[in-house]
Amino acid sequence: MTQGLAGDVPVYDLIGVGFGPSNLALALAVAEYNETAAEPVAAHFVEKQASFGWHRGMLIDDATMQVSFLKDLVTLRNPTSRFSFLSYVHERGRLVEFVNHKTLFPLRAEFHDYFEWCAARVADMVSYGREVVAVEPVFDGDEIAYVDVRSACGTVQRARNVVLATGLRPRVPDGAELSDRVWHNSELLHRTPSVPADARRFVVVGAGQSAAEVTAHLHSTFPDAEVCAVFSRFGYSPSDDSPLANRIFDPASVDEFYDAPQDVKDRLMDYHANTNYSVVDLELIEDLYRRLYRERVLGRERLRFFHASRATDVVETADGVRTTVESLSTGEKSVLDADVVVYATGYRPADVDTQLDGLAPHVTRDAHGRPRVERDYRVHGAALSAGVYLQGGATEHTHGITSSLLSNNAIRSGEILDSVVQRRHSQVAAEFAVSGCEA
Repeated sequence: MTQGLAGDVPVYDLIGVGFGPSNLALALAVAEYNETAAEPVAAHFVEKQASFGWHRGMLIDDATMQVSFLKDLVTLRNPTSRFSFLSYVHERGRLVEFVNHKTLFPLRAEFHDYFEWCAARVADMVSYGREVVAVEPVFDGDEIAYVDVRSACGTVQRARNVVLATGLRPRVPDGAELSDRVWHNSELLHRTPSVPADARRFVVVGAGQSAAEVTAHLHSTFPDAEVCAVFSRFGYSPSDDSPLANRIFDPASVDEFYDAPQDVKDRLMDYHANTNYSVVDLELIEDLYRRLYRERVLGRERLRFFHASRATDVVETADGVRTTVESLSTGEKSVLDADVVVYATGYRPADVDTQLDGLAPHVTRDAHGRPRVERDYRVHGAALSAGVYLQGGATEHTHGITSSLLSNNAIRSGEILDSVVQRRHSQVAAEFAVSGCEA
């Protein structure tokens, strides 16, 4: 690390806030770059969790990934990387068996183990159990030359560049309150062990992949319980994973989207929402229908679908949760007394201004008040000479549907690192100019 403005403050080239898959991919890119670089990048990452974890509450045993294993943390950026999924599965002694499996879509639990395997190899770059409470500008005259990242423990780290990747937040309907009996699906596997084996009924609200997975899991795990799925559509909508539609996730598509007029961006998001949002794998839809039909034949119906419906009231009682379900087509209301209600109603990006914190007033905005984001994922600001980069849903309006997804993770992290490296010389030169030395 080089010295900061005061001469005694160590300065990182890069600090990453949050250490999910996005910043993990960035850490791997830094590790590979530093193996051969004449001037290594000094990088550190801060994560509030005690260890690496990615949607642990939804690591259902038979749930599979919705993206190819080739869209791992590195392969699209560097096919020869030692951090690839194939390198992982080889080290685990399963390479031949994986090839024989003939699938592009590993178990979600296996991919999480791959993430943990990668995280262990860059553990020296990460401080776990450290919650960031402030991101503060450091001025040199009228320019923001550095960013200070302040943690709850009192630690302050200074960097020329900061990458904010604090992940997604569970979304529930307005007015809904989570409790021991009312969950978001992100808590599924953490909560189900506390449910009595003789549970009578579950209500699952939502129409996407997670809702269908929760419905199937509860139906299998509690063989005597009724599982009621409530959604506003007539049925689950299948995801479009056809080859041409999937080109929306290609790295080159980010360039096309970024350069397109705003009305075209809006149309593209509408056209291709069914590749990712509120859609379900066709295989899972068919599995649930087979269960439904089998139960009709056998005369014991535990799986019930309330289609074109909504949950209007969810009220906890002395021994459960009472849910009122209203048909959108007829207005008819059904009252369901259940042991548990699960909201599988998706996620929302972390509030971008909360992430930016003290930097927020210095960021240029578009006509809708959203941050103006450069092609390299760096937010624009007239006073910003420090690099402030965003990973996640906060860049969807500029970079498209891949912004919060794994599909473009490897390429995106490489682009951010390239930007940091290319800008570093001018940043360091400015520091030396302030100190009266030559770079």
